[in-house]
Amino acid sequence: MLAGHFGLAAAVKAREPQLPMWSLMLATQLLDVLFLVLYGLGFEGFRSATGGRVGYGDLYIMADYSHSLVGALAVSFVVMVVTMIAWGRRNGLIIGFMVFSHWLLDLLVHRPDMPILPGNAGNLPRLGLSLWAIPWLSALVELCIVLTGAYLYYHAAMRSAVRAERADAKASPAVSRAEGGYRQHALFSAVVMLVLLLGTLAGDFFLGG
Repeated sequence: MLAGHFGLAAAVKAREPQLPMWSLMLATQLLDVLFLVLYGLGFEGFRSATGGRVGYGDLYIMADYSHSLVGALAVSFVVMVVTMIAWGRRNGLIIGFMVFSHWLLDLLVHRPDMPILPGNAGNLPRLGLSLWAIPWLSALVELCIVLTGAYLYYHAAMRSAVRAERADAKASPAVSRAEGGYRQHALFSAVVMLVLLLGTLAGDFFLGG
């Protein structure tokens, strides 16, 4: 679901241009960063759901700390507070939500392997709506998120480019930027974003989700 998380980051960037793209992408992947750390320490892991090769969506994730509901909420809260201190209340709320959005999107695709409490304390029912069990549907949902994010990113970039060109023309009518220069730059950045998102989706699908 890496591409889906990044697609959401692109969509939010279109609405909140003051936030660096890297911060939104990192926020959407922070729970997986924690998973990798805990995986390296031997506390978390994954296995094939069918016992064969690990393909797209063919996973049970044993992430009882990083992907528990309460754990994800706790990490999101800490990141929100830290970001509020550094970047202000609004940005803190957005980044905190983006961290937790990872858990929400994972809930859609994961098989029932996401615990409510860290360490699966109390042995409560695990959560997951199992969209990964239908790989083509999971890939389609992820593609829709990616294309929506890229579309919103493109339109936001073009609006900003048009405003910049108008501001330049108003400030110095005699000295104008090359015709369409801002828009060309916006188009280039949007194409790069689309290629990044689609490439990530291809990596998800062909390298194992």
